[in-house]
Amino acid sequence: MTQHGVGTGNGAQSGAAPQQLPADPAQLAAAIEAILLVAESPVSATALAAAVQQPVPDVRHAIELLRLGYDERQAGIELREVAGGVRLYTRPEYAPYVEMFVQDGQRSRLSQAGLETLAVIAYKQPVTRARVSAIRGVSVDGVVRTLLARGLIVEVGTDPDTGGGLYRTTDLFLEKMGLQDLAQLPSLAPLLPDLDGLDLDEAYDRR
Repeated sequence: MTQHGVGTGNGAQSGAAPQQLPADPAQLAAAIEAILLVAESPVSATALAAAVQQPVPDVRHAIELLRLGYDERQAGIELREVAGGVRLYTRPEYAPYVEMFVQDGQRSRLSQAGLETLAVIAYKQPVTRARVSAIRGVSVDGVVRTLLARGLIVEVGTDPDTGGGLYRTTDLFLEKMGLQDLAQLPSLAPLLPDLDGLDLDEAYDRR
């Protein structure tokens, strides 16, 4: 079973092949850390092994190195095993600082990236984070976290095909927009005349 999930599994084929595979335990741990930072849900050792093209036992060892490293230096994040996989979480003792940061963010205006991401979610909901990223052409992980923290969107389940979280707008979004329901959202065509006739689903599927 040492090669389970290694090599040409679907996880390794989902994007461009890395220029250089992790060559030692430290590099492997760093690669896994990078994946976990953008993961929407717990990731199994098998899925991680497919992504980094390394044996599952080596991946498990790298995961343990990460966990011990975070614990030894009392980092602001910790690695937890949940739901058959691993995921990064903020450490509970630093929750007050995170809460203050989020509350400060709620009082500030949304960035252009935040407004654009919110618009895509509003018009395509329920929609996965990956689909929003594909439509916008950039990563939206940080923006989605901000929108969640501000209560403008909420996760409402998982996509049956990809397993990614599905997001929709909230009643607070309607309140902020001065709308009674989503049917009152304006048509996209007058707002984006250059995109008239463009199917956002097709734009996503071409990626």
